[in-house]
Amino acid sequence: MADIFTIGKITSLALVNAINPCQIAMLVLVLITILTQNSEKKKRVLFAGFAFITAVFLGYLFYGIVLLQLFQTFAELLKQSSVYIKYVFAVVAMLVGGLQIKNFFFYKKGSFATETPIWMMTKAKRIIEKITSPVGAFFTGFIITLFLGPCTMAPLLVAVQSISELGIIRALPWLAYFNFIAVLPLIIITLVIYKGFTTTEGISNWRNKNIKLIHLIAGILLLSVGVAMLMNWI
Repeated sequence: MADIFTIGKITSLALVNAINPCQIAMLVLVLITILTQNSEKKKRVLFAGFAFITAVFLGYLFYGIVLLQLFQTFAELLKQSSVYIKYVFAVVAMLVGGLQIKNFFFYKKGSFATETPIWMMTKAKRIIEKITSPVGAFFTGFIITLFLGPCTMAPLLVAVQSISELGIIRALPWLAYFNFIAVLPLIIITLVIYKGFTTTEGISNWRNKNIKLIHLIAGILLLSVGVAMLMNWI
């Protein structure tokens, strides 16, 4: 039963990252750059997309392992107050969820804790525009993961806190599962563009048109997880 609750919790948190407008925007920029420079070589678009996604996956995994190590380092120190720590993370999830929902009603680009700041997005675009190959897309993916931090860290933090007691070896499959769900939309976007079902412009327009709804869904998921943690349902 505990595993069922953990799956639901980790899946919900990963979905918040999965529908993240920041990482969708970054991937679209990567694909546009590769398409512009390799208009006759569609396979390079496919390889570049998957190279970028692999780097983001590994970047999230690195973040997760570092956070796990931090939690375990301070585990003994914080053992007496572990219940309170859970409540702190529940409140964090609820606060960020509330900010996400706020964006549905009062959207502002680069909003605090829910989107990458505008100045960081500008720097990220400059880096992406220098990509010329799938290898470049891979290394750029690692760098871009740093820019994604402000709008992805809250769900990852709550997820890592939930599995920190398992130990790194047992927690790794959960981290891998979290990251796979988080990058799944990027895999789908890359494939549909490669197959010609839509274009990068089409994906970009869809994102811009539905960005408020994306924030609303992410907010509801985070708020629900926070409430469930606060009520000791998970």
